[in-house]
Amino acid sequence: MQPADLAEVLRIQAACFTELVPESEASLAAKLRAAPAHCWVATASAEPASPLAAYLFALPWQAESPPLLDAPDCSLPAQPDCLYLHDLSVDPQARGRGLAQALVQRFLERLEASGLNRACLIAVQNSSDFWGRWGFQPSPLAASLSDKLSSYGPDVAYLERRAPVPQAV
Repeated sequence: MQPADLAEVLRIQAACFTELVPESEASLAAKLRAAPAHCWVATASAEPASPLAAYLFALPWQAESPPLLDAPDCSLPAQPDCLYLHDLSVDPQARGRGLAQALVQRFLERLEASGLNRACLIAVQNSSDFWGRWGFQPSPLAASLSDKLSSYGPDVAYLERRAPVPQAV
């Protein structure tokens, strides 16, 4: 993802988020500046002029303290303990083409390469079943985490996925 992609990211986000207020361009730009190697976009076709159709924002983070929704700035923690999947959205017109699968696979590859032992996310808009297919499971919540989840709208769940343990050779 590049800063020039943010206008299309905002368009896709607005089309996808129906139960919560989409994040601002400033908030998304801050996340992209903080972790550019963990933010990706996908197009609906291989044509050079094909518009963006999906995106994923991830951040090396602290599991017990996910970033606030629509925060105006983003500073990565000095010692992250998870790869936090902040947002995945696919333009409704481009669904069914494997874009979400491709982006999640890229995220999981980055998780494995990062040396972090888990991935975390906040599932919104009743998306827990989707994330369960990728191995994300509900995680016990600390009181401080429960308070933060309320800013993500109704029907949210905090989910984690443990990274595969490297096999001894």
